[in-house]
Amino acid sequence: MSDLEAFRAETRAWLEANCPASMRTAMPSDEMVWGGRNLEFKHEDQRLWFERMRDKGWFCPDWPSEYGGGGLDHQHLAILEAEMRRLRCRPPQINLGIWMLGPVLLEYASEEQKQRFLPPMARGEVRWCQGFSEPNAGSDLASLRTSAVLDGDDYVINGTKIWTSYGNKSDWMYALVRTGPMVPKQAGISLIVLDMQSPGVTVTPIDLISGKSSFCQVFFDNVRVPKSQLIGQVNEGWKLAKALLQHERRAMSKFSEFALPTHFDLDEFLQRCLPQPTSADEVVLHQRAIACMMNEEAYSLTNRRMTDSLRARQDVSGLMAISKLVHSEQEREKFELLLELLGHEALGWEGQGFSPRDLELTGAWLMSYAQTIAGGSSEVQLNVIAKRVLGLPDAK
Repeated sequence: MSDLEAFRAETRAWLEANCPASMRTAMPSDEMVWGGRNLEFKHEDQRLWFERMRDKGWFCPDWPSEYGGGGLDHQHLAILEAEMRRLRCRPPQINLGIWMLGPVLLEYASEEQKQRFLPPMARGEVRWCQGFSEPNAGSDLASLRTSAVLDGDDYVINGTKIWTSYGNKSDWMYALVRTGPMVPKQAGISLIVLDMQSPGVTVTPIDLISGKSSFCQVFFDNVRVPKSQLIGQVNEGWKLAKALLQHERRAMSKFSEFALPTHFDLDEFLQRCLPQPTSADEVVLHQRAIACMMNEEAYSLTNRRMTDSLRARQDVSGLMAISKLVHSEQEREKFELLLELLGHEALGWEGQGFSPRDLELTGAWLMSYAQTIAGGSSEVQLNVIAKRVLGLPDAK
């Protein structure tokens, strides 16, 4: 038996023995486990799965073991992910730090910063949020105005961030700040990490049409951050931001896998709700359903190929932009089909008579529109594709 075959057998046995049955089902949104200072579990199986995967080093299985990772290479990681998909294992936690900031720290942070920030992240002890968008700097991120002025050994931060997911529940933020006001806008940005409990930080939740309130606005009023928390070089944050956004789009692409709450099992709904075609309209429904299933499978295969390319340190920025654009549009089409199949049951918002999963569908459909904006709007992705894939010039 080869090393890879042995690892697959060992991993399969370990997952079978350690992943509770309740952690092998689609994950309702209220059963997401977030790491951090205020770690919470709704039931014992969540805690067991969290602790077993943490102790195995598989919160971030491909990180070096000296920073708390599992030390797996890309071949062993692919096997682990395949075996988790086979069992439909839920992610043991949702952690933006591991998904997005961690890979950037591994590449650009100092050794001292790696030792300080990565191990706690790898143990799920810190919940991170992202401070990129501002009221006048969303799609045009380089126009951000939140300033960081060096004063002795600290940066003093003033300004505001908006659309900060779970800013009210996060422990730390990674934020883009303007440190070079007199240079071209992309050349005057830096990446800083800060404790959300720092004096001068105020967080205000934003209500959404979906009925959820995961987004917040964060205000900074003379917030002092040690300059040791500047990641990379001053005024080189744009380069780090582009790298981080690649990891963000990769993370968002995983929303269609691993039983995340935003993922609705298309096959499950089709088996339950798709009628036998006895009319032209129902034939059309079948054709749309088949197209959705083919699109999901094609996307999943493309995503795995893109992940392999990323691990091989190939430039996948163009492919990621295409993937993000296509996937968000596919998801919207899927939810519209599911709503049509459920008929009046898709109109539920709360109360009796609707299953919890059907109630979640309505909110997920509304969120599918937000997904065409989050992580870079579809228009931004089209611009990236035009420039980096097609090589088209800027519009004059």
